[in-house]
Amino acid sequence: MLDLDWTWREAAAMTAIFGAALVAVRRGRRARRAEPFLREAGLVCGLYALWQLAADLSQSGTYAALGRGAWIWNAERALDVPSERAVQDWILPHPLIVQAANLYYDTMHFTAMAALLIWLFLRHRDVYAHWRTAVALFTAQCLLIQLIPVAPPRMVTSTGMIDTAVRYGQSVYDESAGFHADALSAMPSVHIGWALLICMCVWCVAPRPWRYLGAVHAAATLFAVVATGNHYWADGFVAAVLVVVTLAAQALVRRMPAARAELPGSADATAAAGEIEHAAPLDGVTRVNGHSHEIAEAETARLTGDKRRTEGADREGAGGSRSPARREEE
Repeated sequence: MLDLDWTWREAAAMTAIFGAALVAVRRGRRARRAEPFLREAGLVCGLYALWQLAADLSQSGTYAALGRGAWIWNAERALDVPSERAVQDWILPHPLIVQAANLYYDTMHFTAMAALLIWLFLRHRDVYAHWRTAVALFTAQCLLIQLIPVAPPRMVTSTGMIDTAVRYGQSVYDESAGFHADALSAMPSVHIGWALLICMCVWCVAPRPWRYLGAVHAAATLFAVVATGNHYWADGFVAAVLVVVTLAAQALVRRMPAARAELPGSADATAAAGEIEHAAPLDGVTRVNGHSHEIAEAETARLTGDKRRTEGADREGAGGSRSPARREEE
Protein backbone atom coordinates (compact mmCIF):
# COMPACT_ATOMS: atom_id res chain seq x y z
CA MET A 1 0.00 0.00 0.00
CA LEU A 2 1.22 3.52 -0.82
CA ASP A 3 2.66 5.16 2.28
CA LEU A 4 1.61 8.80 2.42
CA ASP A 5 2.46 9.27 6.07
CA TRP A 6 5.14 11.95 5.57
CA THR A 7 6.79 13.54 8.56
CA TRP A 8 6.42 17.27 8.94
CA ARG A 9 10.00 17.70 7.75
CA GLU A 10 9.34 15.74 4.56
CA ALA A 11 6.18 17.71 3.92
CA ALA A 12 8.02 20.98 4.53
CA ALA A 13 10.71 19.91 2.06
CA MET A 14 8.05 19.16 -0.57
CA THR A 15 6.51 22.57 0.10
CA ALA A 16 9.88 24.20 -0.57
CA ILE A 17 10.32 22.18 -3.77
CA PHE A 18 6.91 23.19 -5.10
CA GLY A 19 7.59 26.80 -4.14
CA ALA A 20 10.93 26.86 -5.98
CA ALA A 21 9.34 25.29 -9.05
CA LEU A 22 6.56 27.89 -8.96
CA VAL A 23 9.11 30.73 -8.89
CA ALA A 24 10.97 29.19 -11.83
CA VAL A 25 7.80 28.81 -13.86
CA ARG A 26 6.77 32.41 -13.22
CA ARG A 27 10.13 33.72 -14.36
CA GLY A 28 10.06 31.70 -17.55
CA ARG A 29 7.59 31.86 -20.41
CA ARG A 30 7.07 28.14 -20.81
CA ALA A 31 5.09 25.62 -18.81
CA ARG A 32 2.75 28.32 -17.46
CA ARG A 33 -0.02 25.74 -17.35
CA ALA A 34 1.80 24.05 -14.47
CA GLU A 35 1.54 27.17 -12.28
CA PRO A 36 -1.92 26.42 -10.76
CA PHE A 37 -0.87 22.85 -9.90
CA LEU A 38 2.39 23.95 -8.28
CA ARG A 39 0.65 26.66 -6.26
CA GLU A 40 -2.11 24.40 -4.95
CA ALA A 41 0.25 21.47 -4.30
CA GLY A 42 2.60 23.69 -2.33
CA LEU A 43 -0.28 25.02 -0.25
CA VAL A 44 -1.55 21.52 0.54
CA CYS A 45 1.93 20.29 1.50
CA GLY A 46 2.46 23.31 3.74
CA LEU A 47 -0.76 22.71 5.63
CA TYR A 48 0.04 19.00 5.87
CA ALA A 49 3.45 19.81 7.35
CA LEU A 50 1.83 22.00 9.99
CA TRP A 51 -0.72 19.26 10.73
CA GLN A 52 2.01 16.65 11.22
CA LEU A 53 3.99 19.02 13.42
CA ALA A 54 0.96 19.50 15.66
CA ALA A 55 0.49 15.73 15.81
CA ASP A 56 4.12 15.14 16.79
CA LEU A 57 4.01 17.75 19.54
CA SER A 58 0.75 16.40 20.94
CA GLN A 59 2.18 12.90 21.49
CA SER A 60 4.42 14.19 24.27
CA GLY A 61 1.61 15.92 26.17
CA THR A 62 -1.10 13.31 26.59
CA TYR A 63 -1.55 13.86 30.31
CA ALA A 64 -1.86 17.63 29.92
CA ALA A 65 -4.26 17.11 26.99
CA LEU A 66 -6.57 15.02 29.17
CA GLY A 67 -6.55 17.74 31.82
CA ARG A 68 -7.47 20.41 29.27
CA GLY A 69 -10.30 18.25 27.95
CA ALA A 70 -11.68 17.78 31.44
CA TRP A 71 -11.46 21.52 32.05
CA ILE A 72 -13.50 22.27 28.91
CA TRP A 73 -16.12 19.71 29.96
CA ASN A 74 -16.44 21.19 33.45
CA ALA A 75 -16.58 24.75 32.07
CA GLU A 76 -19.47 23.81 29.80
CA ARG A 77 -21.37 22.25 32.69
CA ALA A 78 -20.75 25.35 34.81
CA LEU A 79 -22.26 27.46 32.00
CA ASP A 80 -25.29 25.12 31.76
CA VAL A 81 -24.41 24.10 28.20
CA PRO A 82 -26.37 21.00 27.13
CA SER A 83 -24.33 17.85 27.64
CA GLU A 84 -22.70 16.10 24.67
CA ARG A 85 -23.39 12.85 26.49
CA ALA A 86 -27.13 13.38 26.06
CA VAL A 87 -26.67 13.36 22.27
CA GLN A 88 -24.60 10.18 22.41
CA ASP A 89 -27.04 8.46 24.77
CA TRP A 90 -29.78 9.10 22.23
CA ILE A 91 -28.04 7.14 19.45
CA LEU A 92 -26.37 4.33 21.43
CA PRO A 93 -29.47 2.08 21.37
CA HIS A 94 -29.45 2.34 17.54
CA PRO A 95 -26.33 0.63 16.12
CA LEU A 96 -27.06 1.65 12.53
CA ILE A 97 -27.24 5.32 13.47
CA VAL A 98 -24.02 5.02 15.47
CA GLN A 99 -22.19 3.37 12.58
CA ALA A 100 -23.58 5.95 10.16
CA ALA A 101 -22.31 8.77 12.38
CA ASN A 102 -18.89 7.11 12.60
CA LEU A 103 -18.77 6.71 8.83
CA TYR A 104 -19.83 10.30 8.22
CA TYR A 105 -17.17 11.59 10.59
CA ASP A 106 -14.55 9.40 8.93
CA THR A 107 -15.27 9.97 5.24
CA MET A 108 -17.16 13.21 4.60
CA HIS A 109 -14.63 15.62 6.12
CA PHE A 110 -12.05 15.50 3.33
CA THR A 111 -14.44 14.25 0.66
CA ALA A 112 -16.83 17.20 0.91
CA MET A 113 -14.03 19.77 0.97
CA ALA A 114 -12.25 18.18 -2.00
CA ALA A 115 -15.51 18.08 -3.95
CA LEU A 116 -16.17 21.75 -3.17
CA LEU A 117 -12.72 22.94 -4.27
CA ILE A 118 -12.82 20.88 -7.48
CA TRP A 119 -16.30 22.21 -8.27
CA LEU A 120 -15.20 25.80 -7.70
CA PHE A 121 -12.03 25.33 -9.77
CA LEU A 122 -13.89 23.84 -12.73
CA ARG A 123 -17.17 25.77 -12.67
CA HIS A 124 -16.59 28.98 -10.69
CA ARG A 125 -12.96 29.92 -11.22
CA ASP A 126 -13.71 33.58 -10.45
CA VAL A 127 -14.41 32.83 -6.77
CA TYR A 128 -12.15 29.81 -6.35
CA ALA A 129 -9.16 31.79 -5.05
CA HIS A 130 -11.26 33.56 -2.41
CA TRP A 131 -12.72 30.40 -0.90
CA ARG A 132 -9.51 28.38 -1.22
CA THR A 133 -7.67 31.11 0.64
CA ALA A 134 -10.38 31.18 3.31
CA VAL A 135 -10.03 27.43 3.83
CA ALA A 136 -6.23 27.70 4.01
CA LEU A 137 -6.26 30.60 6.48
CA PHE A 138 -8.83 28.95 8.73
CA THR A 139 -7.00 25.61 8.70
CA ALA A 140 -3.67 27.26 9.47
CA GLN A 141 -5.19 29.03 12.49
CA CYS A 142 -6.66 25.77 13.76
CA LEU A 143 -3.40 23.89 13.36
CA LEU A 144 -1.48 26.57 15.22
CA ILE A 145 -3.96 26.36 18.11
CA GLN A 146 -3.75 22.56 18.03
CA LEU A 147 -0.06 22.79 18.84
CA ILE A 148 -1.52 22.84 22.38
CA PRO A 149 -3.09 19.34 22.54
CA VAL A 150 -6.61 18.84 23.90
CA ALA A 151 -8.16 15.40 24.39
CA PRO A 152 -11.67 14.79 22.99
CA PRO A 153 -14.51 13.82 25.36
CA ARG A 154 -14.31 10.14 24.35
CA MET A 155 -10.82 10.00 25.91
CA VAL A 156 -11.75 11.80 29.15
CA THR A 157 -13.20 9.20 31.51
CA SER A 158 -14.99 11.74 33.69
CA THR A 159 -17.32 12.63 30.81
CA GLY A 160 -18.88 9.17 30.76
CA MET A 161 -18.76 9.09 26.94
CA ILE A 162 -17.51 6.12 24.96
CA ASP A 163 -15.51 5.82 21.75
CA THR A 164 -18.21 4.69 19.34
CA ALA A 165 -15.74 4.15 16.49
CA VAL A 166 -13.66 1.73 18.59
CA ARG A 167 -16.80 -0.15 19.66
CA TYR A 168 -17.73 -0.88 16.03
CA GLY A 169 -14.21 -1.15 14.61
CA GLN A 170 -14.45 2.09 12.64
CA SER A 171 -11.78 4.17 14.36
CA VAL A 172 -10.21 6.75 12.07
CA TYR A 173 -7.32 7.10 14.50
CA ASP A 174 -5.80 3.78 13.55
CA GLU A 175 -3.15 4.21 10.88
CA SER A 176 -4.87 3.48 7.60
CA ALA A 177 -3.98 4.10 3.94
CA GLY A 178 -0.74 5.75 4.96
CA PHE A 179 -2.33 8.41 7.18
CA HIS A 180 -2.16 8.71 10.95
CA ALA A 181 -4.71 11.13 12.37
CA ASP A 182 -4.01 13.24 15.43
CA ALA A 183 -6.30 12.12 18.26
CA LEU A 184 -5.43 15.04 20.56
CA SER A 185 -6.56 17.88 18.30
CA ALA A 186 -10.07 18.43 19.58
CA MET A 187 -9.81 22.21 19.98
CA PRO A 188 -10.87 23.77 17.66
CA SER A 189 -12.90 21.49 15.40
CA VAL A 190 -11.61 21.58 11.82
CA HIS A 191 -14.55 19.34 10.91
CA ILE A 192 -17.09 21.96 11.95
CA GLY A 193 -15.10 24.85 10.53
CA TRP A 194 -14.78 23.25 7.12
CA ALA A 195 -18.46 22.32 7.17
CA LEU A 196 -19.39 25.95 7.91
CA LEU A 197 -17.17 27.20 5.07
CA ILE A 198 -18.76 24.69 2.71
CA CYS A 199 -22.21 25.79 3.85
CA MET A 200 -21.47 29.49 3.29
CA CYS A 201 -19.74 28.94 -0.04
CA VAL A 202 -22.48 26.75 -1.48
CA TRP A 203 -25.13 29.20 -0.26
CA CYS A 204 -23.36 32.09 -2.02
CA VAL A 205 -22.37 30.34 -5.25
CA ALA A 206 -24.78 27.50 -5.98
CA PRO A 207 -28.24 28.02 -7.51
CA ARG A 208 -31.25 27.94 -5.21
CA PRO A 209 -32.21 24.23 -5.47
CA TRP A 210 -28.70 23.15 -4.39
CA ARG A 211 -27.66 25.78 -1.87
CA TYR A 212 -29.35 23.92 1.00
CA LEU A 213 -26.94 20.98 0.65
CA GLY A 214 -24.25 22.95 2.44
CA ALA A 215 -26.54 23.60 5.41
CA VAL A 216 -27.48 19.91 5.59
CA HIS A 217 -23.79 18.94 5.56
CA ALA A 218 -22.97 21.42 8.34
CA ALA A 219 -25.80 20.14 10.54
CA ALA A 220 -24.88 16.49 9.90
CA THR A 221 -21.23 17.20 10.69
CA LEU A 222 -22.10 18.91 13.98
CA PHE A 223 -24.27 15.97 15.00
CA ALA A 224 -21.65 13.39 14.00
CA VAL A 225 -18.68 14.95 15.79
CA VAL A 226 -20.62 15.38 19.04
CA ALA A 227 -22.49 12.06 19.02
CA THR A 228 -19.31 10.07 18.38
CA GLY A 229 -17.52 11.77 21.27
CA ASN A 230 -14.87 13.44 19.11
CA HIS A 231 -15.60 17.06 19.97
CA TYR A 232 -17.06 19.35 22.60
CA TRP A 233 -19.60 22.04 21.79
CA ALA A 234 -16.85 24.53 22.61
CA ASP A 235 -14.70 23.15 19.79
CA GLY A 236 -17.38 24.03 17.30
CA PHE A 237 -17.94 27.46 18.81
CA VAL A 238 -14.26 28.38 18.55
CA ALA A 239 -14.18 27.06 14.97
CA ALA A 240 -17.17 29.24 14.06
CA VAL A 241 -15.45 32.30 15.53
CA LEU A 242 -12.33 31.58 13.48
CA VAL A 243 -14.43 31.26 10.32
CA VAL A 244 -16.03 34.66 10.96
CA VAL A 245 -12.65 36.25 11.69
CA THR A 246 -11.16 34.77 8.52
CA LEU A 247 -13.95 35.98 6.23
CA ALA A 248 -14.02 39.41 7.91
CA ALA A 249 -10.26 39.79 7.43
CA GLN A 250 -10.59 38.89 3.75
CA ALA A 251 -13.37 41.46 3.29
CA LEU A 252 -11.26 44.12 5.01
CA VAL A 253 -8.26 43.42 2.78
CA ARG A 254 -10.42 43.65 -0.35
CA ARG A 255 -11.77 47.05 0.72
CA MET A 256 -8.42 48.59 1.59
CA PRO A 257 -7.46 49.69 -1.98
CA ALA A 258 -10.83 51.38 -2.50
CA ALA A 259 -10.60 53.07 0.90
CA ARG A 260 -7.11 54.39 0.12
CA ALA A 261 -8.33 55.79 -3.20
CA GLU A 262 -11.09 57.74 -1.42
CA LEU A 263 -8.73 59.41 1.08
CA PRO A 264 -8.27 63.17 0.39
CA GLY A 265 -4.49 62.92 0.41
CA SER A 266 -4.20 59.82 -1.74
CA ALA A 267 -2.60 59.91 -5.17
CA ASP A 268 -5.75 58.71 -6.94
CA ALA A 269 -7.96 61.28 -5.25
CA THR A 270 -5.47 64.11 -6.00
CA ALA A 271 -5.23 63.12 -9.66
CA ALA A 272 -9.01 62.99 -10.04
CA ALA A 273 -9.43 66.38 -8.36
CA GLY A 274 -6.76 67.90 -10.62
CA GLU A 275 -8.48 66.60 -13.74
CA ILE A 276 -11.79 68.13 -12.74
CA GLU A 277 -10.22 71.41 -11.62
CA HIS A 278 -8.42 71.93 -14.93
CA ALA A 279 -11.43 71.00 -17.02
CA ALA A 280 -12.73 73.97 -19.04
CA PRO A 281 -15.91 74.39 -21.07
CA LEU A 282 -15.40 74.83 -24.81
CA ASP A 283 -18.24 75.60 -27.26
CA GLY A 284 -20.83 74.07 -24.97
CA VAL A 285 -18.68 70.97 -24.32
CA THR A 286 -16.81 70.21 -21.12
CA ARG A 287 -13.78 67.89 -21.40
CA VAL A 288 -12.76 65.87 -18.31
CA ASN A 289 -10.05 63.28 -18.52
CA GLY A 290 -10.25 63.12 -22.31
CA HIS A 291 -14.02 62.48 -22.41
CA SER A 292 -16.55 64.98 -23.78
CA HIS A 293 -19.70 65.69 -21.84
CA GLU A 294 -22.17 67.83 -23.79
CA ILE A 295 -24.02 70.54 -21.90
CA ALA A 296 -27.65 70.96 -22.85
CA GLU A 297 -28.20 74.00 -25.10
CA ALA A 298 -31.04 75.26 -22.95
CA GLU A 299 -28.87 75.19 -19.85
CA THR A 300 -26.07 77.02 -21.66
CA ALA A 301 -28.49 79.70 -22.85
CA ARG A 302 -29.89 80.15 -19.40
CA LEU A 303 -26.46 80.60 -17.89
CA THR A 304 -25.51 83.10 -20.61
CA GLY A 305 -28.72 85.09 -20.08
CA ASP A 306 -28.16 85.21 -16.32
CA LYS A 307 -24.64 86.51 -16.86
CA ARG A 308 -25.81 89.31 -19.22
CA ARG A 309 -28.54 90.41 -16.84
CA THR A 310 -26.04 90.53 -14.01
CA GLU A 311 -23.65 92.66 -16.03
CA GLY A 312 -26.48 95.07 -16.97
CA ALA A 313 -27.50 95.43 -13.36
CA ASP A 314 -23.92 96.19 -12.39
CA ARG A 315 -23.73 98.95 -15.00
CA GLU A 316 -27.00 100.48 -13.86
CA GLY A 317 -25.85 100.36 -10.26
CA ALA A 318 -22.64 102.08 -11.20
CA GLY A 319 -24.59 104.80 -13.07
CA GLY A 320 -26.93 105.38 -10.12
CA SER A 321 -24.04 105.94 -7.78
CA ARG A 322 -22.64 108.91 -9.75
CA SER A 323 -22.74 112.34 -8.06
CA PRO A 324 -25.37 115.02 -9.11
CA ALA A 325 -22.59 117.27 -10.41
CA ARG A 326 -21.34 114.57 -12.71
CA ARG A 327 -24.85 113.91 -14.03
CA GLU A 328 -25.36 117.70 -14.75
CA GLU A 329 -22.11 117.82 -16.71
CA GLU A 330 -23.37 114.92 -18.84
